[in-house]
Amino acid sequence: MIEATLCFILDGLPPRRILLGRKKRGFGCGKYNGLGGKVRAGETPIRTIVREVAEEAGVTVSLDTLRSAGSVTFVFPFEPSFDQHVHLFVTNDWDGEIRESAEMEPIWFPIDGIPFDRMWGDDRHWLPFVLAGKRIRAEFSFAEDNETVASWSLEEI
Repeated sequence: MIEATLCFILDGLPPRRILLGRKKRGFGCGKYNGLGGKVRAGETPIRTIVREVAEEAGVTVSLDTLRSAGSVTFVFPFEPSFDQHVHLFVTNDWDGEIRESAEMEPIWFPIDGIPFDRMWGDDRHWLPFVLAGKRIRAEFSFAEDNETVASWSLEEI
């Protein structure tokens, strides 16, 4: 199973906007998502987020201001190589100018205008909990098309 990360950069307290990236290549191409990626050997999930946010959006996030929002496990029974355990992080603090990269096109969305119809099908189930400041543990299993959520569970932790 792939170990990966996602970070949601929020603007305002309470948050008025969320930074999502439109994936330009690879797994999930064309979908909006948080910033993040695979954990490298010898790397912690929180260090992965710092590296990935810098690579994908050109900004720096601080270890001190990243908050764990829990984790989500994604199971693809018809393509097990896609299986992922994803550590979730949130921050309201970043340094630098947000910019597009070869992998992501970062775009701000109003909290009440999140484009769930252009995201993974699971996001509408768990992201509202994270945006409400909750920590979660969730698991989503996908159907044969590797897009449709077949079953899911979620708990606050």
